[in-house]
Amino acid sequence: MEQVVVVVVVTPGEVVGKATQVRARRGAYVAPHNNLVYASLTGLRRTLSPPPNSPDQRPTVEVTGHKAHGAVPQPGSLVIARLISCVSVLTPKSVREKFTGIIRQQDVRATEIDKVDMHLSYRPGDVVKLLWYPFCLIGLFTDM
Repeated sequence: MEQVVVVVVVTPGEVVGKATQVRARRGAYVAPHNNLVYASLTGLRRTLSPPPNSPDQRPTVEVTGHKAHGAVPQPGSLVIARLISCVSVLTPKSVREKFTGIIRQQDVRATEIDKVDMHLSYRPGDVVKLLWYPFCLIGLFTDM
């Protein structure tokens, strides 16, 4: 029987361990570029000790939400979403509010990025199709 060792509140993108030291379970994933385990939702991080007869003796890390949630997308998942609000960011500074997702100007077109008018491209109520990546992986793909 598995035994709960540690319970801590975590948020999406927070590092919950190293892949060499823990196994990722529900609500957690391993980032391939740095072998760190990240939380994919807000909730309680639990570190479970492995069964005594298991060949892999690393503890298991899982994150369970405080409320029942639907499916959580994994990195690279195809997502269909409805925009509920659009906020223009005119400076490179961060805003104080937390947002679920960001569509950047360079994500709209591959070429002639400076000709994209974001306020003409999207408005509340629009349905968008996108690939989901956590913010910790975005720099990995934009630097290529």
